[in-house]
Amino acid sequence: MDLKGKIALVTGGAAGLGRAYCEELLKHGAKVSICDINTEVGEQLVQQLSTKYGKDKVIFCQCDVTDYPQYEESFQTTVSVFGSLDIVINNAGIMNDRFWELEVDINLNGVIRGTLLALRFLGKDRGGRGGTVINSGSNAGLNPYVSIPIYTATKHAIVGFTRAYGDSYHVNITGVRVIAICPGATETGLVQDVKKQLLSSEYEKAWQHDTANTSPQKPEHVARALIHILQKASSGSVWMVENSQPPREINIPRQ
Repeated sequence: MDLKGKIALVTGGAAGLGRAYCEELLKHGAKVSICDINTEVGEQLVQQLSTKYGKDKVIFCQCDVTDYPQYEESFQTTVSVFGSLDIVINNAGIMNDRFWELEVDINLNGVIRGTLLALRFLGKDRGGRGGTVINSGSNAGLNPYVSIPIYTATKHAIVGFTRAYGDSYHVNITGVRVIAICPGATETGLVQDVKKQLLSSEYEKAWQHDTANTSPQKPEHVARALIHILQKASSGSVWMVENSQPPREINIPRQ
């Protein structure tokens, strides 16, 4: 997949991994719609990136992925400004098991909403020209973190959802690839005060055990891995990116 001239919509695009994704896509010649709930940070980022890459290359859309009408409006605005849409990156997410209902609504339901909207706007069966959806999983979606069971559940669900919608059955109908990227520990704001993010203070020792062998990587490393995945990955595939190593496809056998 040649990214030059492609149009990408990135949720949670104003900071962390989302910001790194946006800049890497711009470096490769794509145009980017930064979708984020934080308007102030998002608009500041657009100003910075517009200066660097061109005013016609990047826009901001306020987008709460738990609000379907607002999410839908982000898609409509993106297509209205850029004329089309090729790539949707469902990146928005939080990690806080104490607010587990919100966590599920953002991490899982947000990905489902984004994928369904992508299929509606990109799907050949709906008059689109096909494209690619990248769903943001986690290494916790492949190897359970016992300290954050609800977060783990959302990320496991994303892997299953992606594999199902990425199956050739759906691709043959829609022309849309659906792929999962599963980063390991990354230097973002996802973990700010883990004591306040675990369901119980008793889980702190479990957290230390879960993260004992992890080496936090730079967001820019994961963003470069994203480009590789966009260019090379087959639909339904699941890719791990951890410990600053190259992305690797995870083979999950069917029963």
